[in-house]
Formats: sequence, structure tokens, C-alpha cells
Amino acid sequence: MHDRLDELRRLIERHARPDTTTAIEDVLVSRVDRSDPPSASMSGTVLALIAQGEKRLALGERVYDYRAGQYLVASVDLPVTGHFVGATPQRPALGFGLVLRPAAVAEVLLQAGPAALPRDGAAAPSALAVSDAPAELLDTVVRLLRLLDQPRDRAVLAPLVLRELLWRLVSGEQGAVVRQLGLADSSLSHVARAVGWIRDHYRESFRVEDVARLAGMSVSAFHRNFLAVTAMSPIQFQKQIRLQEARLLLAAHPGDVTGVGYRVGYDSPSQFSREYRRQFGVPPSRDAALLAPG
Repeated sequence: MHDRLDELRRLIERHARPDTTTAIEDVLVSRVDRSDPPSASMSGTVLALIAQGEKRLALGERVYDYRAGQYLVASVDLPVTGHFVGATPQRPALGFGLVLRPAAVAEVLLQAGPAALPRDGAAAPSALAVSDAPAELLDTVVRLLRLLDQPRDRAVLAPLVLRELLWRLVSGEQGAVVRQLGLADSSLSHVARAVGWIRDHYRESFRVEDVARLAGMSVSAFHRNFLAVTAMSPIQFQKQIRLQEARLLLAAHPGDVTGVGYRVGYDSPSQFSREYRRQFGVPPSRDAALLAPG
């Protein structure tokens, strides 16, 4: 186990670039040399494995801590706040990531067949989950990253090792989270449809009944499953998206706090200021000054 983590650290250190991408599509590696304050972002649908260091993510009221030898799975693209803890140039945080594609997960599930996997319940699991990485999963990740140094073998072998890695995930401890990503009619896929709609129309007010209908669920089932997946109500989720977008806009337009509030869907400047301060700890005008370059 320790040998695998040591080799994984060396591979990540050697191949880490500022943009995190690698020569293998959907495979990411990162090196972080300092612990910046928590920042808001979208999680993406990913496997994130820590080789060195520790990371903390918050989704709504839920907090997820994971460290070297542990991995996080995100099966829906959600607004999260997070940062690496205690990273320094002398001991940077090192991580491996894999973008999870529903079609690729579905293909592995189809090849395995229903008899090879446990039966999932009807309720949607949380979209984020953390587990210890078993030796088999670490071994697969190491063999995948070794291919970065083997360009002649990469085109043929990388797709095979990626499929093996997906199999380790769908058959592992957090398999239920990943399996639902690949099932077109799972509760998670219905919630993901609603999440996508709210994300694309975050400026607009909406009735929960209409979004539930779009997701193909009754209102009660929609509320229950949306909360299970995202740790938020649909309205709270919309607010998170609005405030994250507002913060990005304020960095570019620090002198137009009122205009930014309107652009992300707030009719009331006072409500925008109140909710922004509750989310980020400072009012938007002060945060805009802190975000401004120079």
C-alpha cells in the first residue's frame, strides 16, 4: 500500500502541470503548494484520489474530509466550497483525478451484466462520497499514470486500464454512487436533469412543481431525492449557483455590486447583500475590493 502511494506521488510530481491535464484524455493530476482560503467551484463528475495531503469540501451543510490514500467520488456537477489543508512547497498536496463519463460507466455496467453487481435501492445516494482506496484501485491508478511515460503503449493500453479503473469503482465501496451515474433511469439521473436545468436557468424564478415534472418525479419524491443527492433544496441550490456566479462577476466588475446582483437574478440589492454576506462572510462591496486585482 505504502509502496503504491510512494510511486503515485512520484508520478504525479513528474507529470503535474498548471492546467492539471495529461496526455490521457479525462485523466488529471495536480500539485498544490499552498493552502489558499476555501473557494467556490463546481465539482464536476469525478473520481478524486489524494496521494499526499488533505482536502476539505463542503456541500451545503455537509463537510467531506479526505486525505492521502482516500478518494472522493462526485456523481453530479454540484456547487462546492473547498481547499487543500496544510499544503506547502516542501510538502505539496498531490492528487489524481478522473472525469466520470456516464456513457463510459454505462458501457462497463452493460459488459458486467446485472448478476455481477449488487442491486441498488430506489432512493438516490448522496452525489458525494469518500472511501479508503483499496490496493487494487491504487494499483490500477499507478499503472495508468505509468503510461504517461510510455507513449508507444499509451494509445492501446490506456483505454483498457481506464475501463479497469471504472470497474474498480462500480464494484467498490462507493459503487452505488458511480453506478447510478451510468443508469439512464436512475433516481440520480433524474435529479441530475433537474440540477442541469437549474444551473442553466439560475437567474429565473421557478416553481418546484415544474422542475419536478421536468425530472420525471412526483413533487414529494423530487424533494426527497434532490436533498439526498445535493444536501440542499432546489431553491437553496439555485441560491448557491447565483452567489458563486456573482462572486466571479464581482472579480471582473468590482464597482458594480448592484448590477451584478441583478445579473444573477436578485431583484433586491439588500437581499443580495444579505445572502452574499451569509455565504462568503463579507458583504459584496467589501469582497469586490478584496477580489480586485492589484
